Amino acid sequence: MADPGLRICQPSTHSVKNPARRSHQKHVAGRGYPLLVAGNLLYHPAATGLQILNCGVNGDNVSDLQNRWQEDCLDLKPDLVSILIDVNDIWHRIDEWSHGFINDDYNNYRDLLHHTRQHLPETKIVICEPFLLRYGRGNHRWFPHFDQCRAAAARLAAELNVTLVPFQTVFSHAVMESKMGPEYWADDGVHPTLAGHSLMAKA
Repeated sequence: MADPGLRICQPSTHSVKNPARRSHQKHVAGRGYPLLVAGNLLYHPAATGLQILNCGVNGDNVSDLQNRWQEDCLDLKPDLVSILIDVNDIWHRIDEWSHGFINDDYNNYRDLLHHTRQHLPETKIVICEPFLLRYGRGNHRWFPHFDQCRAAAARLAAELNVTLVPFQTVFSHAVMESKMGPEYWADDGVHPTLAGHSLMAKA
């Protein structure tokens, strides 16, 4: 149950994060899983004073996130920050993938997280595992690069001793256990359906 006055910030980059957000709307939760999470938290009477700030920008990559991190995270001084990135970094450069790009992406993400820990030592950081279903746009061209990005997120979570939300594991189990095809959870392999957003909100 949320404590009064808690501020939760979600300045991520994936269009999964906020299908409806506009850059000036920092006090709305969008239409995706952040809205479902926000609703579940705000439902409790103890949530009086809780602020959930969705600062996600569709299509951004790690570099874009770095450029707006001061305004969309550090200046807000959240009690908790949730980050979901890396899918756009692969998508935008899938035709020019290189091992060097993986290293650059990892190092930039790492620098951003350490910068956050330095300036907001009391803020809880949550890293969300990137996910991709093998359907539609989620074809063989993404692999093994995507798995390397997942591993990088896990390494960073371990290095900083922060929470990792295993979205890929959650989706993989849902596809297997429900006997529903991947399109039921993400109709293009990348962007979740309503069922997919609900799954993420419960993770």
